[in-house]
Amino acid sequence: MQAVWNGAVIAESDDTVVVEGNHYFPIGSVREELLRPSSTHTTCPWKGQASYYSLEVEGQVNADAAWYYAEPFEAASQIAGRVAFWKGVQVSA
Repeated sequence: MQAVWNGAVIAESDDTVVVEGNHYFPIGSVREELLRPSSTHTTCPWKGQASYYSLEVEGQVNADAAWYYAEPFEAASQIAGRVAFWKGVQVSA
């Protein structure tokens, strides 16, 4: 699987975990130099607190386009150490 935005491959892995239709990539497969920390947080009743990254590619910023659960609840333990994408990031095989 690949996650692509603004012409750049953000993440690439054949070891994604799909939860609620979203592919969660291992953090090691994500180009961390394209991630910018965000102060945004949301809460899911069964996964826990999500934290976000913005993406920056070629001077363009996609705010809060990636998210992760630093300490997911037990029911979502399979997504620990993984990142998912939205907001125009194309995820495909």
